[in-house]
Amino acid sequence: MKKLLFSTLSLVMVFFAGGCGDFDLTDSAESKGNEKITIKIAWWGEKPRHDYTLEVIELFEEKYPTINVEPIYSNWDDYWKRLAPMAAGNQLPDIVQMDMLYLKTYSENYLLEDLTPYVDQNLIKTDSISEAILSGGKIDEHLYGFPLGLNAPAIIVDQNLLSSGADNKPNANWTWSDFEKIALQVHKEKGIYGTNGMKSPDVFFSYFLRTKGMNLYNKTGTGLGYEDDQLFIDYFDMQIRLLDKGAFPRADVTEQIKGIEDELLVKQQSAMQWVYSNQYIGFLQATNRQLELLPPPGPGQDAGLSVKPSMLFSMSKSSKHKEAAAQFINFVINDIEANKVIKGERGVPISTKVVQKIEKDLSPAQKKVFDYVNEVKNTNKKVDKADPLGSNEVVKLLQDVSEQILFKKITPAEGAQLFRSEATTILSNNN
Repeated sequence: MKKLLFSTLSLVMVFFAGGCGDFDLTDSAESKGNEKITIKIAWWGEKPRHDYTLEVIELFEEKYPTINVEPIYSNWDDYWKRLAPMAAGNQLPDIVQMDMLYLKTYSENYLLEDLTPYVDQNLIKTDSISEAILSGGKIDEHLYGFPLGLNAPAIIVDQNLLSSGADNKPNANWTWSDFEKIALQVHKEKGIYGTNGMKSPDVFFSYFLRTKGMNLYNKTGTGLGYEDDQLFIDYFDMQIRLLDKGAFPRADVTEQIKGIEDELLVKQQSAMQWVYSNQYIGFLQATNRQLELLPPPGPGQDAGLSVKPSMLFSMSKSSKHKEAAAQFINFVINDIEANKVIKGERGVPISTKVVQKIEKDLSPAQKKVFDYVNEVKNTNKKVDKADPLGSNEVVKLLQDVSEQILFKKITPAEGAQLFRSEATTILSNNN
């Protein structure tokens, strides 16, 4: 039997037959005279995202005066804690900002509406969006999450915190050996960490595996996607070497990071920061310093780097105002003025029309993010899909094993065996 993500969801998930079904899109909020309705929208993020999203909501309400939008927002950890009891009580907000890690779990528990009918009847317009990108929000043939933007793994570098010497500068073609050497040199010369803690481990271990032609999960989601545990050992051995020489932060140091203002790069305690590309602007704002955006080390970057939906908007099956919710999703995706406010903070816009219209208004830093993602997208046509059922448990397991390794409670070899054994059990029981 498939395990649910949250224990509070067990015993209460039922299939609601009402769903979307057949509907007349003319029966939307616009056509109901002056009767005002309210839709709720939930998202996670830092304060800059909250601020501009409230601006976007104001723009939407000006265009659709019969629709009132009630915002619900918090940071990443609190967001999912708040969402769980809402889901258990079948009271999810009309629109839920969704992550690829959780998309399958929520959809499998009949919590999300299939957006395909709203696309088919042109309430959510997709004429300038590729099918490959939309597939990132699909489970089988059902569109349970609409991608809000694209991003890719990256490294942010503060050149002023690097050690001196031309051979100690990262570049687009650097290797893992280069990365390790640069991190060590930074610590030796500057007395700070060479790199942050490379969190979240599932993101960057997955990248490392892809550079080797492997994946974290197999194609069916029933097990891990790599057979040789030496890959796991090599990845964490590198971190241990850096840790032992002071170039990598201890786990108790990274545990103190609660927001972007606490990040080591922001506090000038690290020269390099592993991120997703859409985080670059946030780090620029938080540091108020010049920062570079580079691909992670190779070789194998062409295979290792791929774009993924940075996040998605999902519509709750329990929503009583689905057409209005669809109108808001369409507004965020396709409205030019809204996207001039967003400026790609949720990832590079998926609409080619939107990108063409707002590119001239981008700052050099914002354009740098757009160019980076477009280069990845043009090199590797693959768009990441939703993680398998149980992946949230696997990610938590990997985080726990990673911390045990970095606290020196177990070796990378022991961690590799532990992760394989427990991850295989989780995935086989869920899929």
